[in-house]
Amino acid sequence: MRKLLALATLFVAGLTQAFPLTIDHKFGTTVIESAPERVATVDFNGADNLLALGVQPVVIRYWYGDYPEVVWPWAQEALTTEPEVLKGDLNFEQIASANPDVIIAIWSGITQEDYDKLSKIAPVVAVPEGTGDYAMSWDEQALTAGRVLGKEAEAQARVDAIRKQLAGIADAHPSWDGKTIAIANRWQDAVGAYTSNDIRPLLMSELGFVTPQVIDDAIDTNEFWVTFSMEDLSAIDTDLLMWVTSTDDFSNIMDVPARPYLDVVKENREVFLGTEVTGAFSFASLLSLSYAFDKMVPMIEAALDGDPDTIADARR
Repeated sequence: MRKLLALATLFVAGLTQAFPLTIDHKFGTTVIESAPERVATVDFNGADNLLALGVQPVVIRYWYGDYPEVVWPWAQEALTTEPEVLKGDLNFEQIASANPDVIIAIWSGITQEDYDKLSKIAPVVAVPEGTGDYAMSWDEQALTAGRVLGKEAEAQARVDAIRKQLAGIADAHPSWDGKTIAIANRWQDAVGAYTSNDIRPLLMSELGFVTPQVIDDAIDTNEFWVTFSMEDLSAIDTDLLMWVTSTDDFSNIMDVPARPYLDVVKENREVFLGTEVTGAFSFASLLSLSYAFDKMVPMIEAALDGDPDTIADARR
């Protein structure tokens, strides 16, 4: 398999990106006449992959996190310009003022109406037909960005490097294969977990972890996130329980009444990710993933070492 992957990478690297480029997506077909120089992204994580491929975006979209450089720590050195920063709803006048050659919208949640307005500014690349607004995998996002930029070979090389890192982690931890995981958070008066459709459990599946069927069985209107009663958290009583938060304050999680009764808690098989690691894990980009897993692996090792006294996560 690895030999085939290497041959595929060499094949892609030998190709010259051809323009005009035609891309089919959920809203129709977009034609990009030539390699774009002024690139806008309305994706919540979109700046990272552009910067990783050596492109300074003219428009980026703020997701969360209060950093003076706008982008998160793993991307700060790569950003050398001052792009337009979108906050809240899309500001079409602000986007137009940047005079983009192309607009990437593959992790953005744009509607048909948004697409129509954006298309009056520049060609727009959206998710493929049949793909959810936030369902495109980390590697598909990166490779799509590379294709749009005329940097497909560079994107493939960066994706292969991360795949190699993840495969190395999995090979070094064979005991993780088949263990169940819940990636959870508390939101107001409910505890929720990400389903196997979400980018975070999908990444952990590359290390061998499995999302329990009981979590996916709770899917209703949201295919990525489900909630459970504060009094019954048995669905997240897994081999590994990973808490993600937007702050470094875990008091609201510690206060959940049913939490102390879970076996995963009694045996200290929890991992608490702090703000930056949660962000890196959630952005799931060419710049953030190595940063995230370099920090997450020691945390997981400590949680699953069989010694409930060892802690290596954000609680320390």
